[in-house]
Amino acid sequence: MASVRAGMATDPGRVRQVNEDRALAGPDLFAVADGMGGHAAGDVASSMAVDRLARLVRRPRLTPADVTAELAACNRDILAAAQPGTARAGMGTTVAGLVLVNVAGRQHWLVFNIGDSRVYRFVDGQLVRVTIDHSEVEELVASGAIAANEARSHPRRSVVTRVLGMNPPPEADVWLFPPTPGERFLICSDGLSSELDDPDIAAVLRAEPIAQAAADALVARAVAAGGRDNVTVVVVDHVVDTGSDLEEDTLRRPRNQVSVVVPGRPHSGEAA
Repeated sequence: MASVRAGMATDPGRVRQVNEDRALAGPDLFAVADGMGGHAAGDVASSMAVDRLARLVRRPRLTPADVTAELAACNRDILAAAQPGTARAGMGTTVAGLVLVNVAGRQHWLVFNIGDSRVYRFVDGQLVRVTIDHSEVEELVASGAIAANEARSHPRRSVVTRVLGMNPPPEADVWLFPPTPGERFLICSDGLSSELDDPDIAAVLRAEPIAQAAADALVARAVAAGGRDNVTVVVVDHVVDTGSDLEEDTLRRPRNQVSVVVPGRPHSGEAA
């Protein structure tokens, strides 16, 4: 019998006083939103994003169109709340996530992102970044103007080109693929990827078999490496419980209810 288990953790880091990250875990939808640092009410925008996505959790037979429609609605909500001349003017948020959807009668993973929060897939000991950052440095790397190893220290590394809260509305990138038992996903704000490189991230995911332990270790390492931004991660494991004659690709809903991280201090919590 296959099941999904998740762990999540967050920390404001060593520099910022306010944690503008928010996270959502389960049962079938997992997401991280990073309110725009330096903009008014970034924590409000990220909360609006995860609250909107949480509406999808109890909806039966989700489709890719349901997810993209909810992201579009969230963009409209943020724009409506960010009226010029108010304290919330200019607020925005990135968002990245993983959700089980129904395509042609079968379950598929849908990965989505807007901005530079990321989704990684870890399987057979190998880490692959699924999402593509919507940022100036990613465009520079893609064009060959800078090398990939220069991106983390580039002065424009924090400039994103798509966020929720834009007009015209941003388009979410989406990927669809069938679930594979044994795979692991990592969803994170750029507070993780700006402090740890991919081999460091892979080493933690390889060393920590429990989702919550992996989430806690990743956040702790990012803070220890500098913690110059808020750090939030969700680790999602697609595991196979032995002793069952059910189809291997049948996913069981976790026992827990929806968990939403609203950070005011370091937090971790497991969904199983």
